[in-house]
Amino acid sequence: MTKDSRFDLVIRGGRVVLPEETRDIDVGVCGGVIVALGADLPDGRQEISAAGRLVLPGGVDSHCHMDQQPWEGKATADNFNTGTLSALCGGTTTVIPFAMQMRGQSLRGIVEDYHERARPKAHIDYGIHLIVGDPSPEVLRDEIPSLIAEGCTSMKIYLTYDGLKLDDYEVLNVLDLARSHGAMVMVHAENDACIRWLTEKFIAARKTQLRYHEKAHSEIGDREATFRAISLSELIETPILVSHVAAGGAVEEIRRAKARGLPIYAETCPQYLFLSAEDIDTHDLSGSKCVCTPPPRDKSNQPDIWRGILDGTLEVFSSDHSPWNYADKIAGGPDTPFNRIPNGIPGIETRLALLFSAGVNGGRMSLQKFVDLTSAAPARLFGLYPRKGLIAVGSDADIAIWDPDRVVTINNDMLHHATDHTPYEGQTIRGWPVMTISRGELVWNDGEVLSVAGRGRFIARQRPFPPQQGLSRILAS
Repeated sequence: MTKDSRFDLVIRGGRVVLPEETRDIDVGVCGGVIVALGADLPDGRQEISAAGRLVLPGGVDSHCHMDQQPWEGKATADNFNTGTLSALCGGTTTVIPFAMQMRGQSLRGIVEDYHERARPKAHIDYGIHLIVGDPSPEVLRDEIPSLIAEGCTSMKIYLTYDGLKLDDYEVLNVLDLARSHGAMVMVHAENDACIRWLTEKFIAARKTQLRYHEKAHSEIGDREATFRAISLSELIETPILVSHVAAGGAVEEIRRAKARGLPIYAETCPQYLFLSAEDIDTHDLSGSKCVCTPPPRDKSNQPDIWRGILDGTLEVFSSDHSPWNYADKIAGGPDTPFNRIPNGIPGIETRLALLFSAGVNGGRMSLQKFVDLTSAAPARLFGLYPRKGLIAVGSDADIAIWDPDRVVTINNDMLHHATDHTPYEGQTIRGWPVMTISRGELVWNDGEVLSVAGRGRFIARQRPFPPQQGLSRILAS
């Protein structure tokens, strides 16, 4: 190989998954960017053989929590080092975690702190979602517009959780701001009053076991809150994305909204396909390892989630990685009531393989559908496309090379997060990412970590929608 080689890297001999087809071609990389696709490319300074393997775009995980401010005095297990390392070992090359503002806090200050946490630790490229927990006039006027201009072009709002939940009036203000600035709003759609009322009733009746977590977070509440979020979005005429959809009734509300032509998007997560309420309902507190919100539903609900994925109602498949150590989950002792168990589970490293095994190898979906759910669609909806989310000339060389037939039994010891458990312990799957390339650099090589903390870069994202400066129709009438 000569020093004046055209390519820094050539990935040779693999089956490359392109947006419209899968082809046996080589991928040429220079300066961290894909510069050529074709057969028999000239030698590169570095060569990677992908013979017998699939070459996919690196995953984009647009819903994950790491190095987040402590919640009720406890901190999640992963910082940006371990969280992004776990992501890249699972074939993900871009993450968008959350800077969480709570009541009384400056959102600008939280984002600046988050940059300081991420910059020296991140292994792969990252964006930042804004969690808006206090949409005061000052925050709406002075902070959010400038943060959007700096590339934080998405916000998340909550309809439940003390310290975070917004009332409908506040939601309308946030949606109006998003409309005028072309930003995406993600909505955690659970009915707070239903959760509080049911929780109080169960606790008063001494029904404190883990099974009541799922019952207190009722499917009816999910459905109502989803319908309400859609209605408020329709009033303001701005898109939203309903996060971590868990219940079939919520899927149906989203499907109806789409049928009416509304710009409603939605995501779901592995826990709603591969866990169920039965995993939470244990005789001891081990089921707390599967406690998250919204919770996994009865197994009979899983076909509704699959149907939503396959018919396009649910466009995005994210991890909602929110890792707590088991000791923190059960810090209240063996009689910890369900409402004192921290919500959240790890899953950033297993997200892609679980769906690949059940979806692609299970005969449910094509490789193109898999890539769209896990990489291209989140890149499009959150202002990363076409830089991220596809294999194309001009895109970043973010690539995962898969052994589609490798059989793996998941256990926590093989994973790279900082959490002491995985809810998918013992599940056997087929298909696993064996190499990960981030901006043209091999960072994961079949069990060997080649990355260093701090190599990841903040990605200032584009606005996913055109800003709408005029009044909505209801105000203009």
